[in-house]
Amino acid sequence: MKIELVKWDLEHKAELCRMCNGVDRSYLSDRIPYPYQDGDAEWWIGMTLEQEGKRGIFRAILVDGAYAGTISVEQKEDVYRRDGEIGYYLLKEYAGKGVMTEAVRRICEEAFDALPLLRITGLVYEPNMASRRVLEKNGFVPEGRMRQAVWKDQQVYDLCIYGKLRD
Repeated sequence: MKIELVKWDLEHKAELCRMCNGVDRSYLSDRIPYPYQDGDAEWWIGMTLEQEGKRGIFRAILVDGAYAGTISVEQKEDVYRRDGEIGYYLLKEYAGKGVMTEAVRRICEEAFDALPLLRITGLVYEPNMASRRVLEKNGFVPEGRMRQAVWKDQQVYDLCIYGKLRD
């Protein structure tokens, strides 16, 4: 299985729409529109092109040449500017095969190389054990829990905070 992380480009717009409309949205942010349309993809890809290497690292995840997900580390602002937040999703057919564990390893290396970060933070809904395991396998340490911090699909979730230091 060949795993690649590739920079976004406007020619990837249809694949981004397909993934955003097909991904399990149970643990995703509501800021990702549904249905996801061409204009949404144009905005996202344009933002990544503008911010790439300056305020974040943004990649599509390809498995054997097929678009399987997306991953990014976005640098925070103000007094938090030496911290980056990691975010990702993977289509269900690629889950449980080590794809995201490898993608997280690679994006963290890229982010620490390209950005002036001291740490990367991962925020995960408490019941999302798969995502929590991916972070832990990559050296992220559980740092705390924000109780009743997430309101998603008429349910309340605790938010688990993970951190990985540059070291």
